[in-house]
Amino acid sequence: MNISKIDLNLLVYLDTLLRECNVTRAANQLSITQPAMSNGLKRLRNLFNDPILVRTSDGMVPTERALELQPVIRGILMTLEETLAPNREFEASQSKRVFRIMASDYAASTLAPKLLSKLHEEAPDTTLDILTPSDVTFHDVENGKVDMAINRFENLPQSFHHKRIWKDSFCCLVKADNPIIENFSLDSYLKARHIWVSKTGFGVGVGMDPKDVQKLGWVDEALAHFGKHRNIATFTRNYHVAIHLAKEKNLIATLPSKAANIYLDDAGLKILEPPFPIPPFELDMIWSPLLHRDASHIWLRQKVAEVAEELK
Repeated sequence: MNISKIDLNLLVYLDTLLRECNVTRAANQLSITQPAMSNGLKRLRNLFNDPILVRTSDGMVPTERALELQPVIRGILMTLEETLAPNREFEASQSKRVFRIMASDYAASTLAPKLLSKLHEEAPDTTLDILTPSDVTFHDVENGKVDMAINRFENLPQSFHHKRIWKDSFCCLVKADNPIIENFSLDSYLKARHIWVSKTGFGVGVGMDPKDVQKLGWVDEALAHFGKHRNIATFTRNYHVAIHLAKEKNLIATLPSKAANIYLDDAGLKILEPPFPIPPFELDMIWSPLLHRDASHIWLRQKVAEVAEELK
């Protein structure tokens, strides 16, 4: 194969087709017509002597050869984009850039207010667009459509860059006149009614099952080690909702300390140490290699790191 005779645009077409597995969606991603993308797929098939995508009852499915090519082509394109990206300084005070950050409710509640203040002070004309985990996918982050994601992650694609923001512990939040305060023990904790709150990862959430300990998360997994489980009365994905419910009802919200500390001065609430050990967790920010050397993105990462350090 003579590489000098290859249209390098075909590699972009291939990368997009293998991500979308749909000719129309791939065409829309590249802002070209559907017939142009179909022609590109035909040329790719001739180039690699392989169908690339095969139509099945489940839609278009990549061939084994295509799956072998995918990480190689993605790596080549990312290297090219990084190399050709203009290397210029970011003038924060003059910028009108929109920064898009996917943040869990916990991350948004703790980080966003101080981050917004810092952006308004140093880059007053920039805009901060905060998305939820249900709004985006790993592909959106990988492709640079979202500047970064801030959350708790267990498994990450190897291509992502990431930075540890902090480690946080758990505490219990109850109504200030909740009788449980007088005798807060594991026994009284288990007899009480609880608010479950969490939202991690990407994609649209689904209903929770109180019996599914593995999906319930850190608090319930910690209890399971003692052969115990709590009586969950309410499920919510919003930390502020959980805190307000704890304030109004005799319910316990067991949640990350930095989220609870937002209400540290609220006389209607009381923060208690959990009556059993709960392992701490880590908050990370991740971003695409495509943005790693972008001057405005480097500046944003520095601001997030500064805010995180202040909140430690």
